[in-house]
Amino acid sequence: MSKLRVGVLFGGRSGEHEVSLLSAASVLNAIDKNKYDVVPIGITKQGRWLTAGAAERLLHGKPADDARHLRAGDPDATPGAALLAKGEAVVVPPEPIHRQGGGLVPFEGPALARRATDRAINVDIIFPVLHGTFGEDGTIQGLLELADIPYVGAGVLGSAAGMDKDIMKSLFRAAGLPIVKHVTFLRAAWEADTKGIQKLVESKLTYPVFVKPANLGSSVGITKAHNRSELGPCVQEAAKFDRKIIVEQGVGGKKQKAREIECSVLGNDKPEASVPGEIVPGKEFYDYTAKYLDEGSQLIIPAKLTKSETKKVRELAIAAFQAVDCSGLARVDFLMDPKTRKIYVNEINTMPGFTAISMYPKLWGATGLSYSDLIDRLVQLGLDRHEEKRRNQYGR
Repeated sequence: MSKLRVGVLFGGRSGEHEVSLLSAASVLNAIDKNKYDVVPIGITKQGRWLTAGAAERLLHGKPADDARHLRAGDPDATPGAALLAKGEAVVVPPEPIHRQGGGLVPFEGPALARRATDRAINVDIIFPVLHGTFGEDGTIQGLLELADIPYVGAGVLGSAAGMDKDIMKSLFRAAGLPIVKHVTFLRAAWEADTKGIQKLVESKLTYPVFVKPANLGSSVGITKAHNRSELGPCVQEAAKFDRKIIVEQGVGGKKQKAREIECSVLGNDKPEASVPGEIVPGKEFYDYTAKYLDEGSQLIIPAKLTKSETKKVRELAIAAFQAVDCSGLARVDFLMDPKTRKIYVNEINTMPGFTAISMYPKLWGATGLSYSDLIDRLVQLGLDRHEEKRRNQYGR
């Protein structure tokens, strides 16, 4: 019996490119090679699709001169895109094909397709270890749907809704989940009427507030404004990354920081939740630097919660997962008021960091599911979801 052929897709054009490289390297190291044939597929920051060569070397970390390259998210310190650019086989994404198994084949005609560098990638399933824009937002999922290739994780709708914090919160609110107060506006509106937007924010919220690009992850572009003078620069930072900006009420007030609780979810139609964990940031909040560059943050697993609070977090995590029509995997993040102990659903991450030391697999490890077994479950969930979708009728 032939082994299942799994394409591990990583890199991408987003600001989370380097984080994706780390996640993919961990997946390749842990996946059962006796059970799967693994095909590494890289996407450069410029959008070129690569296989073999640099893709595989990068995933194993061989080009790095020191371990710093394998943990940092700083593009100047991590040679991800530069190494990917040396890859050998360029694959142009695909046109739909209908045969057993899926494949990525060039759009161009037969003459170009005969070139050695334009080989099709034939796989049974894709594991898209892509974070952020162009990977976690439904775009790559739509591409794989068109090519009729099974894949791990949420579908087009769940991915897109989970990426857009404004839409996500609307769905959470509709599902009756507790969320913090927030204001959303467009970059163009800020540029046209800065004072008007400032007044809007201050009429709805009180400082401190968190300012975020609506569509991004890994805390890229997120800053905290303690007063009006800080609000403008914070909005400008978020506006670098998205046309839509969301400003959220800080939890805990000026004197106390919110507790940051996280819970992993796994499944399709009947999802399960892991034990919750807690992040204690080394900085004022768990931003990009605290996540990937600094050493001061602590992960507490399981989180120090009462039995009823733990139960509530797990129930809310599943409810959030279902509210955005997620599947496969997600990490749901919560904020807890340190004084009142009220719990708020902050956001859902439909393709969370997936290194062996990332919170998502660590929470499942503490729940009794090993990293390699977790990969097996996710691959099977992707196949199950694709098979379920094949039951749909698309014509009369």
